[in-house]
Amino acid sequence: MKKIWFLALPALLAACSAHNKKIENADPMEYANTITSEELKEHLYTFASDEFEGRETGEPGQKMAAEYLKNEYKRLNLPSPIGGDDYYQEVPVSYFRRGNVKPTENVVAFLKGSEKPDEILVISSHYDHVGMDDEGNVYNGADDDGSGTVGVLEIAEAFVEASKDGYTPKRSILFLNVTGEEKGLVGSKFYTDEPIFPLANTVANLNIDMIGRIDPDHEGKDDYVYLIGSDKLSTDLHELSENVNTKFVNMDLDYKYNDENDPNRFYYRSDHYNFAKNNIPIIFYFNGTHADYHKMTDTPDKIEYDLLAKRAQLVFLTAWEIANRDERLVVDKPIEKDSE
Repeated sequence: MKKIWFLALPALLAACSAHNKKIENADPMEYANTITSEELKEHLYTFASDEFEGRETGEPGQKMAAEYLKNEYKRLNLPSPIGGDDYYQEVPVSYFRRGNVKPTENVVAFLKGSEKPDEILVISSHYDHVGMDDEGNVYNGADDDGSGTVGVLEIAEAFVEASKDGYTPKRSILFLNVTGEEKGLVGSKFYTDEPIFPLANTVANLNIDMIGRIDPDHEGKDDYVYLIGSDKLSTDLHELSENVNTKFVNMDLDYKYNDENDPNRFYYRSDHYNFAKNNIPIIFYFNGTHADYHKMTDTPDKIEYDLLAKRAQLVFLTAWEIANRDERLVVDKPIEKDSE
């Protein structure tokens, strides 16, 4: 017995050492680099394939997409925050105000924080799209929002890899793939009305909706991403975002659509807004619209995979900083509930 214990002791000590690693000693870029164009492409060619029938809310293709996400989270050994094998937050049909929508669900996975587990960072995308037309033509939604959804999967994997090396983030992270965005931000509304974790404990939401393409305004200067909302509620978040970009990625952060007078009103048009109206700081990552927006031509072959990877890396690195800073983000510009 003594000999066995002696042989086991180094392994035990190594495990304890890994578990106790200081997050400040980690190189987040090492884990950001696990987000690769090759893996994003592999995911997206499945997720935005004809087989998934355009992922219309409540329809068989959306159910296949939900199952794909669930299986990927299980492959990563990321548990469900709901419990057991249930990765689905059911969204009642009563939440839908238009159309005859069938039962549907958000997909959720959870990484528990090491020091501040009750404080939650939400990283989100919508995984639904607009389905098929009456003739059976598929609207694949590769950019909208297949790109954001596979980005969330790769970001989740990067955090898992860091945790395997003993660098579990201080705060918890909820990976939230919402349904019903195309029906009026319904899945995210349901989440914020019936949150799995209290909204008071939710420190920020990073929402990714279309990050795989280049819009006409950036032809020939494609190293960019639109940021919307970073400064609306929290000066802390905006400064953190800028600093992370400068230190690690150095993309052109374009704030064109952050203007209060933006006629597109993108700030109000994706799932982050349901968090923002509850005074939770948000950033919306977006590549802008293009000729294939909501058309059958939004297909995986048109995605700029290197650029998609770089944008997803920026989100990961921003999430890393939010999750591991000493103090939670300060909301210094709160709004009155339900105001715009």
